[in-house]
Amino acid sequence: MSDPHLDDLAETARNRGLKLVRSRVRTATKRRFGKVGLTDKGGKPVFGMDAKGPTAKPEEVEQYLRKLGAKDWGASLDVAAPQRKRTGNPTPRRHPANDLPPRLKPKPAPKPKPPPKPQVREAKPSDAARMAELIRYLGHEISEKQVRKNLAALKKTDETPLVATVGKQVVGMCGIGKRIVISRPALLGRITTLVVAEEMQGKGIGRMLVEALEQRLRKAGCQLIEVTSNDRRAEAHAFYRHLGYERTSMRFAKKL
Repeated sequence: MSDPHLDDLAETARNRGLKLVRSRVRTATKRRFGKVGLTDKGGKPVFGMDAKGPTAKPEEVEQYLRKLGAKDWGASLDVAAPQRKRTGNPTPRRHPANDLPPRLKPKPAPKPKPPPKPQVREAKPSDAARMAELIRYLGHEISEKQVRKNLAALKKTDETPLVATVGKQVVGMCGIGKRIVISRPALLGRITTLVVAEEMQGKGIGRMLVEALEQRLRKAGCQLIEVTSNDRRAEAHAFYRHLGYERTSMRFAKKL
């Protein structure tokens, strides 16, 4: 007649990938009576076994099986059996469902730096080469050496041109003129040259230069600012009208 407790113990062992071995001794006075042990599926001793058979009490085997807990078959052999060489590709150990390593949040991509904003300042001798390029864009041939010479002369009369920069690059320039004329009660201001690099046009740089020039001439005492623009430059005419300039005369010139 089977023992229900031992039957349950055998089922628990099977769930662990093990086999419950029961003693064949039927005499209660003999040493191995009622003893049990555990082997693996191949019959190799795992717990409570010696060369002659089972040696453990059912309570001891039950306690051993409980200690295996949630360990899988592979893990139970690692703990219970002597280490043996494995063949083939080892099966990776699984994490218990409630013991997974935390997922690391990916680092956000760094935000791109905004492009530098245009700035307006007085021209410097080191700007001469770039200023010569911009002047030639208007169709006037001039050398870097001549630009340096002109800058030195204009500095003495407090008429140093303004330049617009983006980062370290000069992208526009505006020439300043102021003079006394016999027909006016105050200084006459003048935009002598205004040019913005072609790739930077339409970004408000020309307006920045003109507004900075107007502020400087107003501070110097000018009450009127004039500018001359080639007849062919219709876009420039529209630009000046947009800033409040009006056409008041025609310009005539003669080379000497």
